Amino acid sequence: MATYSIEHLGRREILMMSAVLAGAGVVFSPGLAAAEAALQRTPDQILGPFYPLSELPQTADLTRMAGRSGRAEGQVLYVMGRVLNLAGQPVRNAKIEVWQANAHGRYTHPSDPNPAPLDPNFEGSAVLTTDAEGRYRFKTVKPAAYPAGPNRMRPAHIHFQVSGRQDKIVTQMYFEDDPYNAADPFLNSVGEAARQELLVRKLLNPPPDLEPDSKMVMFDLVLYKG
Repeated sequence: MATYSIEHLGRREILMMSAVLAGAGVVFSPGLAAAEAALQRTPDQILGPFYPLSELPQTADLTRMAGRSGRAEGQVLYVMGRVLNLAGQPVRNAKIEVWQANAHGRYTHPSDPNPAPLDPNFEGSAVLTTDAEGRYRFKTVKPAAYPAGPNRMRPAHIHFQVSGRQDKIVTQMYFEDDPYNAADPFLNSVGEAARQELLVRKLLNPPPDLEPDSKMVMFDLVLYKG
């Protein structure tokens, strides 16, 4: 059996490897437990003006809408991770609400002034529930950046509101290669270490059970108590 060193890995990469390789006979070095236990609460971000007005659909596939044969435009993206508390314990049955702009940077919301086109096959929101291990997964399309004023762009992001039994967070997930990250006041309102917790990396080789040519990102969410 192989032994993997975690010396140069971040917490998210460690958790990802743990989830992917669990049950495969892989043994990690003893530093894994310590790295997973050293958790910080996921930083807060603004709720934003485009929280959905209608009831969020209970679905794990945002690329399709009930009653429609079409499919959302854009790069298919799987988002997955775990909801944990500060002790590293999974938060089961946590409620996860997600909402986002489409592949053109437009929200399905009447208050969005962006002239970019709507996607008739993309509602852009869903509500999920974590399993017994605190895991979640949904399929969507990568959102685009959009104008937030005459001289400012908001980087691509996905909104999360996570409610456990005792507390909740409102946050946003960003993509580390987005050119608008550096100037975004909301992403940069937290310290550098916290900022890194809001950034995800694209994985170019998703597992074979996922759609070909799709991308995958891992995003763990940490509550105080769960």
